Amino acid sequence: MSLPLEGAIAVVTGASRGVGKGIALGLGEAGATVVVTGRTSEGGGALPGTLTETADAVTARGGRGVACRCDHAKDDEVAALFAWVRERFGRLDVLVNNAFAVPAPPLARSFWELPLSTWDTMHQVGLRSHYVASVYGVPLMLATTALPHRSRLIVNVSSFGGLHYAINTAYGVGKAGVDRFSRDAAKELRPHGVAVVSLYPGIVKTERVLADVDGVGFDLSNSESPVFSGRAVAALAADERVLGRSGKVLVVAELASEYGFTDEGGHLPTSLRRP
Repeated sequence: MSLPLEGAIAVVTGASRGVGKGIALGLGEAGATVVVTGRTSEGGGALPGTLTETADAVTARGGRGVACRCDHAKDDEVAALFAWVRERFGRLDVLVNNAFAVPAPPLARSFWELPLSTWDTMHQVGLRSHYVASVYGVPLMLATTALPHRSRLIVNVSSFGGLHYAINTAYGVGKAGVDRFSRDAAKELRPHGVAVVSLYPGIVKTERVLADVDGVGFDLSNSESPVFSGRAVAALAADERVLGRSGKVLVVAELASEYGFTDEGGHLPTSLRRP
């Protein structure tokens, strides 16, 4: 029996670890070929995880993982990435903009207590890099027709920080900007059959969160694994009616209820959406 995303080509940015890695694994479970990007090509850093390890894990789950080092702060490297994907695979069905740069701690401070570089760091690899990857990725998406019974899809990984205060001011402004980018890009891409959505994970048990590198101290009582987000993206990518969701903010836990998937171990976290 074929897997739902067999034949699909996906790019997931910032996939050495964390939510990006989880999304790559979820797409792999569904049979996609997944190009994973980021800067960590060798181990030994402050946090575990490399591109090669993610690519191998994608393949182990039933897909095909391909590692491609790319610094998403450098536009020329992003352009080269998508040129390489075009040459290697000839198409692009799913783009997941996840890469995000985290400044050195402390982060949970008022904006006037933080260096100005906090703003630049969080937005250059974050909102801006999502935009740049889309600028270079969309022409490749439009160069070929969609696979049968599927729409092409861009997922911009955002967070509840786009709606409510979280971590610091620069973080929230960036996430709100990501959501607006999703909405406006969706309007421009709808005539071309490409869906664009913002994705809100909950509290995710990433390597960084578990180590509490930033001293935020997240409550993990209703937390999610990174793969939970991956299963959400895979469900959206396999949904031939996903264009009807274009421009919207979608919550991972709510998508689980709609599409019938669970987190690893059968766990079903609840949505953090406030009334």
